[in-house]
Amino acid sequence: MEKSRKLKRGWFGSSVSYIYLIILSVCAMFPLLWIVLSSIKSKGELSNSPTSFLPKQISFDYYRIVIEELDFGTNLLNSVIVAGSTTLLAIFISTIGAYGVVRFFPRFGKALTKVLITTYMFPPILLAIPYSIIIGNLGMFNNRFGLIIVYLSFSVPYAIWLLVGFFQTVPLEIEEAAKIDGANKIQVYSQVALPIVAPGVVAVAIYTFINAWNEFLFSLILMNSSSKMTVAVALKSLEGQEVLDWGVMMAASVLVVLPSIIFFMLIQKRIAGGLASGSVK
Repeated sequence: MEKSRKLKRGWFGSSVSYIYLIILSVCAMFPLLWIVLSSIKSKGELSNSPTSFLPKQISFDYYRIVIEELDFGTNLLNSVIVAGSTTLLAIFISTIGAYGVVRFFPRFGKALTKVLITTYMFPPILLAIPYSIIIGNLGMFNNRFGLIIVYLSFSVPYAIWLLVGFFQTVPLEIEEAAKIDGANKIQVYSQVALPIVAPGVVAVAIYTFINAWNEFLFSLILMNSSSKMTVAVALKSLEGQEVLDWGVMMAASVLVVLPSIIFFMLIQKRIAGGLASGSVK
């Protein structure tokens, strides 16, 4: 009897938890679903009944306007280049830096990571003028590489601080065993330590990519050409039109949000994939 009561209570508790999580998921997905469905409505339908949920007639005219007439594809390509390059460079620099701090400069590394994280005490707007002067003196205004350097200055310090904690969890005995087997320092780093901290690398990649993709202030300041601006600035520029077309805004919003979702879905599978692979090697 007691076992059956426990099973019933456990079943009831699990059911309530699943229902609660489903409700939260629906609430989280509803705004995105609303934007997607609104972007495929016809022009007359969206203006006549903007509160209707499901489209009566599916149309991709808004996407055609955004891509062909507004040349939004160029802005998407700019954001992909800037965010992707920033993410790859941030991972490369931060993993090497964090591993070096943990293994070669442990005492100095603790103080260094604290200094690095203090850079986040300053709001970005305070750094807008110094960054503009530096980028201007380097001749990198309206240059994607200049924007990438600015994004790296924000993402790398936090990434190193985060990865130091992950590298500290790597057992030193595993690395010593790899050295006994004939592995050099580079092989120990790349084939033993790095796979173990793969969840941390994935977290850094997600954080860096989303921040670089959604960043608005420095992209607005450093990019003065419509052919070089990122999607965040291009999306904001749609509000400056004489007549705001909400269908175009919805379609552009979907194109802005979709790459981040795809990137997260592709990379989240590797969060737990590297926990034990390094020790097996």
